[in-house]
Amino acid sequence: MKITIGSDHGAVQLKEEVKMVLKEYGDIEVTDVGTFGTDSVDYPDIAEKVCGDVVSGKADRGIVLCGTGIGISIAANKIKGIRCALCNDVFSAKMSRQHNNANVLAMGGRVLGFGPAGEIVRAFVEGEFEGGRHERRVNKIMALENK
Repeated sequence: MKITIGSDHGAVQLKEEVKMVLKEYGDIEVTDVGTFGTDSVDYPDIAEKVCGDVVSGKADRGIVLCGTGIGISIAANKIKGIRCALCNDVFSAKMSRQHNNANVLAMGGRVLGFGPAGEIVRAFVEGEFEGGRHERRVNKIMALENK
């Protein structure tokens, strides 16, 4: 699996912790699109880079991080083809994959501790879309982009 990850300055530390969690999986290739320091950057730019990789097929999934996860998740969901889920708990991360086929995970560096964030990432990475009745709903979500 290929995952592209990116954060603004408010979540650089969390991004590094998430990358350590992703190293636990021998079959995951990670691309980090920045930022790499604490100088202020605009989270929509980071969302665009990560989500660009996802919609182009360069990445299977994406992880976006900002201070709260809110702004970057809103920006990510403006990109056609993206289903970004802001998750602050493991159950939501599981459901984002199983029921919503989320292709991008958002989290907040000023909201989550490293331990909980790691568990959320594991749930997102390991989760699989169940299809079935959820497929119809995901198709309706995606159709909203064309209205």
